Amino acid sequence: MAVTKIKPIRGTVNKALAYILNPQKTDDSLLVSSYGCAASDAAAKEFEWTRNLAVQQGMQMPKVLARHLIQSFDVGEVTPEKAHEIGKQFVDEWLKGKYEYVIATHIDKNHCHNHIIFNAVNYVDYHAYRSNKRTYHEMRQLGDEICKENGLSVIPPSQGKGMDYKEYSEAKRGTSWKQKLKQTIDRFVIEAKDYDEFLKLMQEAGYETKPGKYISFRAEGQDRFTRSKTIGENYTEERIKERILGRNPRKHQVRNGQKGITLISDIQERIRLIDSKGYEYKAKLTILKEAARTLNYLTENNLLQYADLEKKAEDVHGSYTRTGKELKQVEARLRDIQPLIKSVSNFQKLKPVYEAYSKAKDKPAFRAKHEAELVIFEAARSNLLAFRTGKKLPSLKSLQAEQQRLLEDQQRLYDERAKLKKEARIIDTMKANVDDFLRPSAEQEREKEKTSQRE
Repeated sequence: MAVTKIKPIRGTVNKALAYILNPQKTDDSLLVSSYGCAASDAAAKEFEWTRNLAVQQGMQMPKVLARHLIQSFDVGEVTPEKAHEIGKQFVDEWLKGKYEYVIATHIDKNHCHNHIIFNAVNYVDYHAYRSNKRTYHEMRQLGDEICKENGLSVIPPSQGKGMDYKEYSEAKRGTSWKQKLKQTIDRFVIEAKDYDEFLKLMQEAGYETKPGKYISFRAEGQDRFTRSKTIGENYTEERIKERILGRNPRKHQVRNGQKGITLISDIQERIRLIDSKGYEYKAKLTILKEAARTLNYLTENNLLQYADLEKKAEDVHGSYTRTGKELKQVEARLRDIQPLIKSVSNFQKLKPVYEAYSKAKDKPAFRAKHEAELVIFEAARSNLLAFRTGKKLPSLKSLQAEQQRLLEDQQRLYDERAKLKKEARIIDTMKANVDDFLRPSAEQEREKEKTSQRE
């Protein structure tokens, strides 16, 4: 199980990097890796160089300098080495090889956790990273998928919403202040005759109450008050009063109608609808409409036998899996060549600066004036020497041509997978409908059983 958080870095990237690269936290830097940059102080300069290139390309300089991802694992669930490996797999797949990053696995606490700092601007097309609710949800989904691949547990979708690692773990063990408060309120809402008695019961249970715009509670031994609204919409003062009285105003139903069923009133309403003839007719109409839709699909796709439908579903899912593997191969190759293109380009651009430095009489003064350019050049040279290992480096032109082909393949596979995903969803629905329509009813089963008994 991994809990992932992301926060912006608006101050200095150097300080954030210094914190995550602390040798005492990373087993003497053994649990440190990087991509597209050096895993050192030079990374901050490389991040800045990329942001400056983005401005030269006409992009607006982002207010956020970098992003800090924190990926925490449950106590004892993974080794530090495994946590580091999973972190690299996760960030490689998430960032698609476009952003420089540094990853460090910390082992100074009772649970392993990864710190990942990546540039706010990518070095391929110089676009800024977009952080919003949708991207965060997709990032969490990817993290869960990778955890499952590696045999780790994941947080159920209905749990852990808005929780950080510490809070989720404490709730899991039953030691969270919020979890205990929630359980206590639930118990006394049932027992209390009115709101005053509820407050009295809370006080007797050891809770100090602080009234105000939002009612707050503090248990014995707890440092700060907890606003009850922070543990859920059913725990505001208004809702607690409504729950004690057994009322559920219509305005509350309308506001939360899309979020879930409010048990008592909604169940009563559903029972009333089920008893009505109108509900029977509507239900039948819905079933008939779905049956017609299914028949049209089977006819249009010439799926006249059940075996044909099964084969079609198998082929669609097989194609989706195949394109996924191809996409991973394309993206893995892009992750290889994109930092190489960056290094070759930086080496060529900054070689004249380095040559001028080599000839300078006052080298310290020259270096002080051109510190960033020299650091970037030396990092590029180091990367190219590590890559070459006796073989000739490909030209920048050939690397860029390969990159373009791979990007086109990547987009083609994205489009193909989106189409196959939609097709798989439709055919799965159609197959489920067919299975439901062809399944004998309970009455038919009973009649069949009676016939067999008479025989």
